[in-house]
Amino acid sequence: MILALMAVSILSVSAQEKKTIELPAWLNNVKLSGYGMVQYQGLDKEGAHENSFQLRLVRLALDGRIQQDWYWKLQLQLNGNTSALNVSPRMVDVFAEWQKYKFFMVKAGQFKRPFTFENPMHPITQGFMSYSQPISKLAGFADRTGEQSSNGRDIGVQIQGDFLKDKTGRNLLHYQIGVFNGEGINQKDKDNKKDIIGGLWVMPIKGMRIGAFGWTGTRYMETTETVIDFNPYPSTQTTVKKTESVRKNRYAISADYQQNDWTFRAEYVHSQGYAANKDKGDKADGWYALCIAPIIKNKLHVKARYDCYRDQKTWESSKTFYEVGADYLFNKNVQLNIEYARVNERATHQNYNLVDVELDFRF
Repeated sequence: MILALMAVSILSVSAQEKKTIELPAWLNNVKLSGYGMVQYQGLDKEGAHENSFQLRLVRLALDGRIQQDWYWKLQLQLNGNTSALNVSPRMVDVFAEWQKYKFFMVKAGQFKRPFTFENPMHPITQGFMSYSQPISKLAGFADRTGEQSSNGRDIGVQIQGDFLKDKTGRNLLHYQIGVFNGEGINQKDKDNKKDIIGGLWVMPIKGMRIGAFGWTGTRYMETTETVIDFNPYPSTQTTVKKTESVRKNRYAISADYQQNDWTFRAEYVHSQGYAANKDKGDKADGWYALCIAPIIKNKLHVKARYDCYRDQKTWESSKTFYEVGADYLFNKNVQLNIEYARVNERATHQNYNLVDVELDFRF
């Protein structure tokens, strides 16, 4: 932006001197955009009451094209605590994609992992006060492996494309597959082993997608394990810390339908691979189903979501949100969201209420 402003100033001076300086053509395609999400949230969980305003997300982005075939994007997250990398202002997207052929596009850099339908969605348009628990815990947000919060992103290379058109010219199939470090954003690969993530979906009718995703890889992490020594009597119990490369295998089955301002979406995600605390076991899963219905098309919606996550793939470890809410669009760039959730935590034997209000805006 500074270079562009300097160039404009030079052009102004040059015009007075009857001289011209040509700027690179790709600068004409550069776009500045961003969004903010201001949030109020209150809950009455026993021993952990909360009642607070906060900035959920604040981001600025630059994107554009170099010639016609190349698309690029830089996106910076501004809110957070500067004392720690995982929550400080940081770069979340840095990538370029060759888009000459729609059936074969190549993307390289730091971007969303190609896993599940919900993960790549914009935080505002995904529809609810947060991404669902299965996505947050098993796609790289607050991941159960303990990796730094990475907003579902990683560094790598990906190919993707749409093909097999019907009579109307609409593509029926989409594929995507990528190779990634497996450590999250702004991190080198610590164990020199890569994650492979991919997906395939069909689009049988307009607005509908039915897909499956797979993910295999490792994470180099510090794990904790409880060790009980029965000799000598009485037994002793200690917590042992280890640093090792831990295998993770995940899959997801997904479906969504968006047409005439209606949205239906459901996904199941399964994970095999130890959490940062090995005592939690090596399996977890979760699922959600949601509906967003228009009361006034493109203006007022009501919505509901059932969101369940099992941290150890047992009902005793489950946490479930039963959510209802509404949103109102003042215009295409400003939106108000109100939600209520009844939360059931079986691990702590608690039920509590949660209220969330958000004002989202973008430019």
